[in-house]
Amino acid sequence: QVQLVESGGGLVQAGASLRLSCAASGRTFSSLAMGWFRQAPEKEREFVAFVNWSGGSTYYADSVKGRFTISRDNTKNTVYLQMNSLKPEDTAVYYCGATTRRIRAVVAAHYDSWGQGTQVTISS
Repeated sequence: QVQLVESGGGLVQAGASLRLSCAASGRTFSSLAMGWFRQAPEKEREFVAFVNWSGGSTYYADSVKGRFTISRDNTKNTVYLQMNSLKPEDTAVYYCGATTRRIRAVVAAHYDSWGQGTQVTISS
């Protein structure tokens, strides 16, 4: 089992940027693929971004493509989500997940471990 801790959320105005971090412990980080999801009130958790174990392959939801960038630093056991040009509709709790599956994991059920989430609120 891996433990995940997200940080970096906050309240910003539309058009601003935020960088989320997710620190992992308890398992060899470089053996894990990582993803970011988000969940707004009364909505299901939705996929945001995915990065494979090496960082060499990434994938994004259409709603964030061109604005968000996922990356990882295996020397620091951390995955990041750089969020630019934020919009009010990006408001949600953001979760990072870890998976041992060797697939492009874009469904929450594909993930084995989750962090506690970090709140991102974008004002208009």
